[in-house]
Amino acid sequence: MKGLIGKKIGMTQIFDDTGNSIPVTIIEAGPCYVTQLRTVENDGYMAVQLGFEEMNPRRLTGGQLGHLKKNDLPPLKYLREFRTKAELEEGQKLAVDVFEEGEWVDVIGNTKGRGFTGVVKRYGFSGGPKTHGQSDRMRATGSIGSGSTPGRVFKGKRMPGRMGNHRVTSQHLLVARIDSERNLIAVRGSVPGPKGGLVIIQEARKQ
Repeated sequence: MKGLIGKKIGMTQIFDDTGNSIPVTIIEAGPCYVTQLRTVENDGYMAVQLGFEEMNPRRLTGGQLGHLKKNDLPPLKYLREFRTKAELEEGQKLAVDVFEEGEWVDVIGNTKGRGFTGVVKRYGFSGGPKTHGQSDRMRATGSIGSGSTPGRVFKGKRMPGRMGNHRVTSQHLLVARIDSERNLIAVRGSVPGPKGGLVIIQEARKQ
């Protein structure tokens, strides 16, 4: 099973045998529990549902608690599905040792939400002139159309709006270090999301 749910801890650096510094992101990956198995007969596809991070049972509904108690599992905060044909059992516990140092992985997460932003911050527009009498056009959008023809604004026009909080996949990251005792995995480079953000670690699709 090459997939786990984790939480981004932050970035740091480690050193290889030759003394070169390697920028890495530390992720708390697992332990995860197999909460449900999807089969072709019952669901039309094969997948495994994993649960991560224990929480207060009062924060879950009766149906959610019953779904977990069926396999004697603790109340879990996050449930995610992984498409796989691996032979697993419901209630099985998966730890960070499913990965090995030197492997390549993909990390999926949501980028930091920036809220409502203008075009200068959102798209890098240069803004209006900073002289010749202008007073309030320095970070303005400028013209968004071309007059009577076509007489409208095209869909997809880059304008102010919500920035960030998108699902992003960082592909082909090297597993630099694994700490099985503390369920920590260090991947080379950056991964999307803030500290404490939920991430999904999968075997790299582009080997």
